[in-house]
Amino acid sequence: MSEKDSNWKFAEDIVSEPDGVARAREHSLELGVEPVSPAVGAQMSVIAAASRATSIIEIGTGLGVSGLYLLAGAPDATLTTIDVEIDHQQYARDAFIAAGAAPGRVRLIPGRAAQVLPRMNDASYDVVLIDADPEHVIEYVEHGLRLAKTGGTVLVPHALWRGKVADPVKRDRATTDFRLLLTEVSTSGAVRSALSPAGDGLLQMTKLTA
Repeated sequence: MSEKDSNWKFAEDIVSEPDGVARAREHSLELGVEPVSPAVGAQMSVIAAASRATSIIEIGTGLGVSGLYLLAGAPDATLTTIDVEIDHQQYARDAFIAAGAAPGRVRLIPGRAAQVLPRMNDASYDVVLIDADPEHVIEYVEHGLRLAKTGGTVLVPHALWRGKVADPVKRDRATTDFRLLLTEVSTSGAVRSALSPAGDGLLQMTKLTA
C-alpha cells in the first residue's frame, strides 16, 4: 500500500460512526446501495455545522447514511430528501427515527429527481447534497445551485467517480460528466469550489451570487 493510500485509509478508519449510522451503512451494503464513506460523511457533517444549516435538501436518500451525517452536524435543521426507491426511503425513515430525529425534521419525497426538483423553491436551502444518478449530475448541480441560498453549499460525493475521473482514457458517460463538472466549477465566478479526495471524492461549492 502506498503512503497516500495509507493516509486515505487512516482518514476513513479514524471516523467513529454512531451506531445508527453504522446500521444504516450495513443495510446499504447488504442491498447493494453505495453510501458515502465515513470520511466523506464526517466532512459533510462539519460543513452542515459550519453553515449553521436550518434547511437541507438531499437528492438521493439511499438508506439514510448521508442524511444522518447531515442532521448530526445541523441539529436544528430540517431535511428534505428525494429518492425514486420508496423501499429505500422506508429504511431511511426507520434509521432517522432510530437515531432520534423528530418526524417533523425529515420530509421524504418519493419520485425521480428530474421531475421533483423543478417544483422546489429557489434559494431555500443552506446545504444541498447531490448523490443520485451520476449520468444526470450536471443537471442536478444546476438545480442544486438554484435551490441553494447565497452563501449556501452544494455537495457532490463520488465526484472522482470510482477513481476514473483523473484518468483521461476513461470516457464513459458518468466519468465524462463528472470531469466536465469539475473543470467548469473550477473556473466559475459564481461559486467557490474545492475537491476533497476523501472516499470517492467530495466536490464542495459555495454559492457566491444569487
